[in-house]
Amino acid sequence: MKVEFQNLSKQYEPEQIILHPMNFADDVHTLAIIGPSGGGKSTLLRILGGLIAPTTGKLWVDGEEILQNETALQQYRKKIGFVFQQGGLFRHMSARDNIAVPLEQVHGYSREHAEERAMELLARFGLKEDAEKKPAALSGGQQQRVAIARAVAARPKLLLLDEPTSALDPEFTTEVLNVIRELKEDGMRFIIVTHEMGFARHACDRAAFLCEGTLMEYGESARLFDHPETEQLKRFLGKLLQWNIS
Repeated sequence: MKVEFQNLSKQYEPEQIILHPMNFADDVHTLAIIGPSGGGKSTLLRILGGLIAPTTGKLWVDGEEILQNETALQQYRKKIGFVFQQGGLFRHMSARDNIAVPLEQVHGYSREHAEERAMELLARFGLKEDAEKKPAALSGGQQQRVAIARAVAARPKLLLLDEPTSALDPEFTTEVLNVIRELKEDGMRFIIVTHEMGFARHACDRAAFLCEGTLMEYGESARLFDHPETEQLKRFLGKLLQWNIS
């Protein structure tokens, strides 16, 4: 999937620049966005997902310009799956309904077809026995697996994940990363903002390093991790040497 943007930036106040103008163009399969906190990673992901508008610049996906009006964005969002840091599940709904209701109300599925698809995904992600549980009765890892199931249920062109493991214990982090890896093996294209450097290094074809609102490095994951070019990326990775990312 070709993703391209030109002169893309975001700022809220004259002195609050989140993203400096940046350009990018490549065919995205599996991309990890890494970098220190406050570097603009989540903001960039939300712009790519049509959730917030850039201050300047244009965005194209598969050669189609993403126009920044609500009618166009609503249609675009239907083609994108999004997983947030804490899942964003509907607290009053069961795991099954968290998947089925959006299919029915947003994507036009019949109720029967929506429930069938929901149960198919819950079974695939090891949650069939938890279908009737509400989020409060699920572990953090289970909640994120439901959130991922909901995001991929309508078979999106691209899956965007914003630090999906940031609030999880290590065992639940592994659960969620394994699900994402399985999706990659099935051919799902995704962009993930993550602090899990081992996953970024081994499971993502390419990586982008954002720091101070600037896209400082981009390329094959192995190259960024093994041969960083900027001092900023060298320092960032140097702080993580206690983790095994080789």
